[in-house]
Amino acid sequence: MTRRTYLIKRVIQAIFSLWIIATILFFLFRMGLPDPTAALITEGLNAEQRAAVRAQFGLEDPLWRQYVLFLTNAVQGEFGTSFSYRAPVSEIVWERLGNTMILMLAAIVLAYGIGVPLGAWLSWRRGSRTDTVGIFVGLMFRSAPMFWTGMIAILVFGVGLSIFPTSGMRTLPYDADGFLDKIFTLDFLWHAILPVLIVALYYLGSPLLIMRNTMLEVYGEDFIEMARAKGLQERDILYKHAARNALLPVVTQLAVTIGLAAGGQVVVEVVFSWPGLGREILNAVRTSDFPLAQASFLIMAAFVITLNLLVDILYTTLDPRVSFR
Repeated sequence: MTRRTYLIKRVIQAIFSLWIIATILFFLFRMGLPDPTAALITEGLNAEQRAAVRAQFGLEDPLWRQYVLFLTNAVQGEFGTSFSYRAPVSEIVWERLGNTMILMLAAIVLAYGIGVPLGAWLSWRRGSRTDTVGIFVGLMFRSAPMFWTGMIAILVFGVGLSIFPTSGMRTLPYDADGFLDKIFTLDFLWHAILPVLIVALYYLGSPLLIMRNTMLEVYGEDFIEMARAKGLQERDILYKHAARNALLPVVTQLAVTIGLAAGGQVVVEVVFSWPGLGREILNAVRTSDFPLAQASFLIMAAFVITLNLLVDILYTTLDPRVSFR
């Protein structure tokens, strides 16, 4: 199979997967929420008025017509009107997604930027006290619930020492003409430090442990013995030869992490009152706002599928031994 055929096959599989997920989301929310406009309909409305409210949101149409309209609009990036906000869902989702990705990407870059080289270094020090401490720290933060570490951080650094803000993205009130004006300020950075650190510490364990374990496997390969026979320094063997071949599992995990980050960490966003997509999904489910909920989940799925596709393509660059199958 040629590279071009392989790429076409993977793109078709990605599109098919996304269609399956969109279909499941459509029927799942309509089956799970028998009266999704309940939050909009106040007491005292008669049956005719209630039907008018449902007709306003297209819920009186046959299910197959709603499904076709949903898919058609989704392809165009339109997801209808939010029941709660009475505003286009796409505007709400993209605004919340921007807030989430700023938080999550900063945390992921920090976690993987530290975890990957640290994991490689720990593999070099295998069996030492440093290795034991590194594994313990990685597992400890990975196992600790983020709501607990978040509340401890707020209690110590926010309430006790009054070093960092305890909630929100900015100090209220504030004026911002756009998304970039909102985030490129010292006030925003000051609010982001605590949640970014908490998420980064949680994610740190994955790249650290995956890189360490994969490096230990790579050390047994023949090309490592050949590099040592040539008289190369251990540091060069570690980072220039072994590390590159150990990156494939880390890249896979990174793609999944970034894809899931589109939905944010609901716990962190709730604890720090961060106006992200994860927190919005929770509110949408509470209020039976299924246009907003299904759009949010669909975007999360699209992120994961797209990043997995990119990883498959990147695999063939990082390791030419990967076959086009």
